[in-house]
Amino acid sequence: MKIEQIYTGCLAQGAYYIESKGEVAIVDPLREVKPYIEKAESEGAKIKYIFETHFHADFVSGHVTLSKGTGAPIVYGPMANPSFEAIIAKDGQEFKVGDVTIVAVHTPGHTMESTTYLLKDENGKDHAIFSGDTLFLGDVGRPDLAQKAADMTQEQLAATLYDSLRKKIMPLSDEVVVYPAHGAGSACGKNMMKETVDTLGNQKKMNYALRADMTKEEFVKEVTDGLMPPPQYFPLNVKMNKEGYEDIDVVLERGTRALSPQEFEVAANETGAIVLDVRNQDDFSKGHIPRSIFIGLDGEFAPWVGALIADVQQPILLVAPQNRIEEAVTRLSRVGFDNTLGYLEDGFEAWKKEGYEYDTVASVSVIELERKLKDEKLEIFDVRRESEYISEHVIDANHTPLDYLNNHLAEFPDKGIFYVHCEGGYRSMIAASILKSRGIHNLIDVAGGFTAIKEIGGIPLTEYVCPSTL
Repeated sequence: MKIEQIYTGCLAQGAYYIESKGEVAIVDPLREVKPYIEKAESEGAKIKYIFETHFHADFVSGHVTLSKGTGAPIVYGPMANPSFEAIIAKDGQEFKVGDVTIVAVHTPGHTMESTTYLLKDENGKDHAIFSGDTLFLGDVGRPDLAQKAADMTQEQLAATLYDSLRKKIMPLSDEVVVYPAHGAGSACGKNMMKETVDTLGNQKKMNYALRADMTKEEFVKEVTDGLMPPPQYFPLNVKMNKEGYEDIDVVLERGTRALSPQEFEVAANETGAIVLDVRNQDDFSKGHIPRSIFIGLDGEFAPWVGALIADVQQPILLVAPQNRIEEAVTRLSRVGFDNTLGYLEDGFEAWKKEGYEYDTVASVSVIELERKLKDEKLEIFDVRRESEYISEHVIDANHTPLDYLNNHLAEFPDKGIFYVHCEGGYRSMIAASILKSRGIHNLIDVAGGFTAIKEIGGIPLTEYVCPSTL
């Protein structure tokens, strides 16, 4: 028996490859499915089942494409109602994969169709659970993402999750290994651990949601407390996972079409496409196409695209390094943005060479910022998340978190210079690009962000509060 966790950091998502005696099961595959097929082929194995723990909201799964490519059936748990052919397993239904057995254990609560898959080894002993969003390490899946579909309140779903955990998960042996669908950084939970694999026994000690003497009322309160609104693209990803989508090969063919600067400009004007610049933030700062949006590949690319562009049908034109075009289109498709129309051939330098207009983002070092603060009052805007800002920030800095930047546009001054920073410079450059695309150009980015501000030590900060106590 072989179990491999295939973890994708930018999505904080875990897919799983399970092989026994030449037969393979894939759990919650990513959108691009070639790696699974090639891996099985290289080991002389055949993909027999594709298990989906639920209709994912934060990414588009590769289940439909993988099923078409391999003939393997897709398996959901009870109460799932996809628009395509699938096995809807009964609670307790068993599936043989080589010498091991995978049991569908219905665990509603995160969503009503949520199902955990219990793996029994060659001797029939419980070995591991693939818990989807039912149980994370240190947390459980938020119960507010499927309210409309389930016609239930988040409190009712949380109460259902409490029962699932206590009746189906906690009675299992402490030795059982927990393989969750997500880790720290995912928007599907609140306080996940940085580890991605653990034993159930340790989770019973570490995870607040599994505390033995916890009442249902305490659980509901704890799980629903402090939930921020989910990203706007979540319902659209659920729809795609439930109803199907174009194959990734079609998406790649359309999205990797090279466009000359002239063709690029015409396409932008005729389609209303967003020009998405995915280069490094320093390159964007030095020069970019006017009104283009920066979200760099070397960061939490896909989640920020989903959070800030929101409409998965939005046409997109790419400015990207030549050797990362396919990667950009693929990562966009992971969160449902399939409508990439092409990319700027030979990149931004070709745009400049043709004499087209371009824009820049002004930048200031923290040493210069410190010097200016001694002489005058500056307008500083902090675009980090609320917990980061509350933990510690520049005294008198305004808080305009990137996630909700569009709700704060009126707070940015029309006249005079203002300064923008995040933790390290990635998010503030995204914010700068959005503000400039809205016609707000009187900004300066703080190079190195809050990390650099703390390092020099001369800029007054609020008293530090440990984030874990917030």
